[in-house]
Amino acid sequence: MDASRGYHQIHMAPEDEEKTAFITEYGLYDWRVMPFGLKNVGGTYQRMANEMFAKKIGWNMEIYVDDMLVKSKVKSEHLLNLREIFDQLRRS
Repeated sequence: MDASRGYHQIHMAPEDEEKTAFITEYGLYDWRVMPFGLKNVGGTYQRMANEMFAKKIGWNMEIYVDDMLVKSKVKSEHLLNLREIFDQLRRS
């Protein structure tokens, strides 16, 4: 699964929002969520995903930066494993 939109789900610390400011012809704007392209966004996202799925990684899931792989030993278990992961994503 491609989870690249997950970057935009991570809220910025209020004291750091001003550090992401950019100017347009309509005014000054700050990011309230993590914009793709910041220096540490990959590591921040990886750390969040690792914490969120700590019990699943290595068992029925692998995470590579913004890609999530759900795996099963038997075909009949795969839908159950996917459901678990999607439920966890919805709760978080």
